[in-house]
Amino acid sequence: MSGCVFCGIIADEVPAFRVADEPDGVAFLDTRPVFRGHVLVVPRVHLVTLDQLPADLLAGYFGLVRRLSVAVETGLGAGGTFVAVNNKVSQSVPHLHTHVVPRTKGDGLRGFFWPRNRYTDDAEAQGYADRVAAALPRA
Repeated sequence: MSGCVFCGIIADEVPAFRVADEPDGVAFLDTRPVFRGHVLVVPRVHLVTLDQLPADLLAGYFGLVRRLSVAVETGLGAGGTFVAVNNKVSQSVPHLHTHVVPRTKGDGLRGFFWPRNRYTDDAEAQGYADRVAAALPRA
């Protein structure tokens, strides 16, 4: 898609520090990493949000994400990884991408990044669960 920086990276028109270039997707270092080694994984086709990823591409794409989560941990000697997809909100580039961020114990990534809240009571929690379940598309 014209004007999409990630499509430009996929097409080799925009430079990037590539980690993987496979039929199921392209992975490269984030230019503004949470921690060094923070990788972005993008599908080759231009899609904006996860719900637009066709079912026939899911296994290959998330297989690549899974393999990269292992590679980031092993290759960087990290204690683990944080894997996330933003849909619309906080999505700085409107092209589906998955973050694979190396984590180490005590790295400082906590409440400021993902603030935690509690439900008022079990009824409120069940109400949210019911609303999400009712909106879940059939497989």
